[in-house]
Amino acid sequence: MVSGFSDTDPEAERVQLALLRRASPAQRIELALSLSESAIRLARDGIARRHPDASPEERGLRFVALHYGSDLAEEVRAYLAGRR
Repeated sequence: MVSGFSDTDPEAERVQLALLRRASPAQRIELALSLSESAIRLARDGIARRHPDASPEERGLRFVALHYGSDLAEEVRAYLAGRR
């Protein structure tokens, strides 16, 4: 099931799919979690590069706004302010 929408060589994609199909459910979950962690880390690193002077809290709020919406980010901001 080669998609044709990838920049991956078709033969390499075929091998990747075969390996994925042979993987156990635990291995598939581990791969999915690893990919998710990588995507989150890359997003956070990008925010840090674009806003080097922002505090860790502000960077976190920017992450929330970007991925979950500004309304939630503002609710988190208010919650954090109320805890101080």
